[in-house]
Amino acid sequence: MINLAQKDISHTFGKFIVTAMGVGMLLGIVLIMIGVYRGMIVDAESLLTDINADLWIVQEGTIGPFAEASRIPEDLKDSLKAVPGIDKSAAITFQNIQLPKKTKPVRVVAVGFNPFGDINPLNLTRIIAGRNINKSHYEIVVSAKTGFKLKDKIPLGRNIYNVVGVTKGTVSSSGDPLIFISLKDAQELQFSYSNNRIRNDRYRGIKNIESHIANAIIATVKAGYSAELVAQHINETQYKSVFTYQQQHTILVKNVVETASKQIGLFTAILVVVSTIIIALIIYTMTLEKIKEIAIMKLIGIPNSMIIKMIVQETLLLGLLAFVFGNIFSHLIYSKFPKRVVLEAPDALSLFFVILIASILASFIGVKKVISADPSTAIGG
Repeated sequence: MINLAQKDISHTFGKFIVTAMGVGMLLGIVLIMIGVYRGMIVDAESLLTDINADLWIVQEGTIGPFAEASRIPEDLKDSLKAVPGIDKSAAITFQNIQLPKKTKPVRVVAVGFNPFGDINPLNLTRIIAGRNINKSHYEIVVSAKTGFKLKDKIPLGRNIYNVVGVTKGTVSSSGDPLIFISLKDAQELQFSYSNNRIRNDRYRGIKNIESHIANAIIATVKAGYSAELVAQHINETQYKSVFTYQQQHTILVKNVVETASKQIGLFTAILVVVSTIIIALIIYTMTLEKIKEIAIMKLIGIPNSMIIKMIVQETLLLGLLAFVFGNIFSHLIYSKFPKRVVLEAPDALSLFFVILIASILASFIGVKKVISADPSTAIGG
């Protein structure tokens, strides 16, 4: 039996392939957008997973350092050790800073921690060169994405920091590279005033007292204790907001990533609709180009069902090829993006079914034109 779709495509094979590649680039962008969202989730979870604390204790009335500002006394970590069920505790700070560089400043998130404390937020397996911090002052561990290398000197605030370690895959919840410094250095950078501010305050009679402040206290719970019950006890006795690991994870995904995910989702939906419209217009144009041939087919007795089958097959093949080219395109360029892009097979499979349905819907325009074609137009041209 003659396959009309195969015969028709063979006549304009080059044009058909180029068209599929063009639509495929659009679908590739759709996959990239989905990958950006997946990457945001991975980035949001990265630091939380590395720290792996059972409890996050933050300023009362706040939801933690990832979502809003929180200030809490550093010495609370010592008081918490007396709480039943608490195993280890440590103070930690987070702050956005710019690392000075000759080309242009690098935006990073600085994590301050006590290198001699109970909990180390830096996953040592992520260090690809050098070592962890082992001094109270002027040592820094940077992400490879910052462009700095071992033994580089970085001026921050009033001091010069030596790069003693380089990490890979350490990012903040927003995808910015992480750097790690000692808690004392972090407190000086975040909470100490400039010389001009101190001098002006003295003239005004205001005394600047160096405060030992952190953004959060992290803690682990002893085996056999419920993290939820220990959190409730701390909340009732210390008057602080306390979140378990799972609650902090939910806050990150919902409060930090949710708005961006909605925007990405809307943009992705628009791209799918645009791709569907483009496929429909292409099929309609291809149908118009061979309307005389279709009229001849009708005149010689070929049934509408066979001609309609040809149009649907061409549309589905166009959608399938576009999907294949889109996958190839997305895998070729995703690593070039400045932030993490995660391409997953289930997302590609979901897009395949969406494109399948979209192609069938798009074919209706060509089908409508076939049904309305008048066989008499084949006579006398």
